[in-house]
Amino acid sequence: MKEFTPQSKISEIRNCKEFAPFKKYVVCPRQFAAMMGPLTLGKLTQYYPLDVPSLCDALNEMRLRRQRGEQLFYDLGDTVGLYAFLIGKRAPLVLILPGGGYGDVCSLVEGFSTATRFNELGFNAVIGQYHVGKAAHYPAPQEDVAAILSFVFSHAEEWQVDTQNYAVCGFSAGGHVAGCWGAAKLGYEKYGLPKPAALFLCYPVLTMGEKTHAGSRAFLLGKEAEDKALQREWSVEERVDASYPPTFLWQCTHDDTVPFENSLMMKAALERAGVLFEFMPVEGTKHGWGVAKNTPAEDWTSRAAQFYHTVREGKKA
Repeated sequence: MKEFTPQSKISEIRNCKEFAPFKKYVVCPRQFAAMMGPLTLGKLTQYYPLDVPSLCDALNEMRLRRQRGEQLFYDLGDTVGLYAFLIGKRAPLVLILPGGGYGDVCSLVEGFSTATRFNELGFNAVIGQYHVGKAAHYPAPQEDVAAILSFVFSHAEEWQVDTQNYAVCGFSAGGHVAGCWGAAKLGYEKYGLPKPAALFLCYPVLTMGEKTHAGSRAFLLGKEAEDKALQREWSVEERVDASYPPTFLWQCTHDDTVPFENSLMMKAALERAGVLFEFMPVEGTKHGWGVAKNTPAEDWTSRAAQFYHTVREGKKA
């Protein structure tokens, strides 16, 4: 079997028979997926600052899992679903929510290689496929997280997944989904599900106010995007209180897509509320590093995993 390499074309990924059940989601942005066909994986760095070798490793692992008979993708209907990267062993669960400005779910950039990395770190990983575009209008993404987690919890015994102390990891707009899930009245408590043990927020969109990512706000709030009360309601930093989950947070200090103030406001909110957190500012301008191998942020996954274990040990004490 020919392995995926940086020289493999996007069309080879889209048309890989093992990926047929999730063909429409595997390449982002979806609306340009067919046009991108002649591009090689290596050329993706013209659009995303991802580590291509890590992506190739993840894609090869995914194909092997499919060939072993693993389902990998579970379609929950109406463009909602999940990829299950399972190691069993009653290992803890991390739900990964890739970004895409609420206009797409960029698993190719921030999902697949992150999931395989968390497998290496001893986690069962699930990537969430949530509503985007006009369908991302609030509270749809939170309803999607609830549906995804409920599905995973219903299969916990079969999959040998420890769901008692799960983490949620979100990138960019996926960071907003994750951050809102950690707010009781917007997320977990509203849907009658357990509170996350920890959140990992990666160059996240958090505020819906002045320093937001305008595209994300436009999709989430729709025609009400300029409503100040609604902006505050869906600004994560406004929702942090003493019950908020412990949070690992990182972003480039001169992020060229999502203002760094998002992380600074979140850090201040966590400090005020007395919530356990770790903040990892990274010098640079990049947005969309994903697993961030071979970048100044490449140890974020190890640090997030250590943060999780510190939190978990603290709960046991």
